[in-house]
Amino acid sequence: MEISINGPKVYYTLPFDIPVLGKIQISETMVVSWIVMAIITLLCIWLTHGLKEENISKKQAFAEMLVEMADNFVIGNMGEKFRYMIPFVATLFATSVVSNLISLTGLRSPTADLSTEAAWAVVVFIMITHQKIKASGLGGYLKGFTTPIAVMTPFNVLSELSTPVSMACRHFGNILSGIVINGLLYAALAVLSSKLLGLIPGAVGAVLSQVPILDVGIPAILSFYFDWFTGVIQAFIFCMLTTMYIANAAEG
Repeated sequence: MEISINGPKVYYTLPFDIPVLGKIQISETMVVSWIVMAIITLLCIWLTHGLKEENISKKQAFAEMLVEMADNFVIGNMGEKFRYMIPFVATLFATSVVSNLISLTGLRSPTADLSTEAAWAVVVFIMITHQKIKASGLGGYLKGFTTPIAVMTPFNVLSELSTPVSMACRHFGNILSGIVINGLLYAALAVLSSKLLGLIPGAVGAVLSQVPILDVGIPAILSFYFDWFTGVIQAFIFCMLTTMYIANAAEG
């Protein structure tokens, strides 16, 4: 692929070939996002299959626990009047978690692409703006940009636009940093393994120095933090900010 913005063309190689359908390019992020959606859909179908009112299975108990957690999270942070937001927030959290954790399978996480978080943030920003207009009216919403004085209008507009930008960049930065750190860790351990085993004299050292033995075990321990813990926490923070921003916007 080539890029040229009023200057010399810059060529770079993508991690895999991007097929082109007409004028639509299918990127790795899109493909993995479809996989994430398929996983969530199949999981929901499996959890809700064969529901009973009595003598429920462990699978149904787990599904009911997830629904109750989503109810408590949304209603606890937004109030009863926002009960209709439960499916949206639950879907956002599930998509974020699965997207973050899918890197454990070797696929590149969609959340390591800023366009993913940017799309989520734009949707949330539209919902926030809708609640503000609903609470204060269009005139009141526009007038809010001129408070406390009209000269502050440009700064108030920038402050408004900074909400989706900060939400997207926060989530993206934390996920991408974990991927980068894991990549650097694997490379550093491979070099260290080569140097240490290369100290063994003879053919044995020459052979073993080509095997990144230290890459086994140590990265997996740190991956528990960077992939599992950080992935879940970032999904939780994104959803928490979403509920808080929307609830605050509804208060006018």
